[in-house]
Amino acid sequence: MEISDLPKDKKIILFDGVCNLCDSAVKFVIKRDKKDIFRFVPLQSDLGQKIIKHIGVDTKNDSMIVYEPNIAYYYKSQAALKIAKYIGGIYGLLEIFSIFPKGLSDTVYDFAAKNRYQWFGKKDSCMIPTLELKSKFLE
Repeated sequence: MEISDLPKDKKIILFDGVCNLCDSAVKFVIKRDKKDIFRFVPLQSDLGQKIIKHIGVDTKNDSMIVYEPNIAYYYKSQAALKIAKYIGGIYGLLEIFSIFPKGLSDTVYDFAAKNRYQWFGKKDSCMIPTLELKSKFLE
């Protein structure tokens, strides 16, 4: 798949496919994505790398990025807040944390991202979605 082939009406979540925390976060979002807003791409995949190069983000410590094709992208703490906003409901209230300076919230995010493998573990390979979830993943 090429960047031009991405669905324009979906938000793309790029995630660390070998991170157990990220895997749990993806499952959390899928379960609550009642409006079918999101599609998922592992950062390690060919498509994930194409998107990262296209938007020009350094993914050294990033475990999740939200990309809205032809509109915007969000990473670090801003990605988490956008996901919460789009899920809505009680999770939408987390957007209140956007009042904190981005530098402060990104520092907390970076600390968690840097330690995610140590705290939550790491898999040998990316998650393979079940047949019923396969349509949610672009690669």
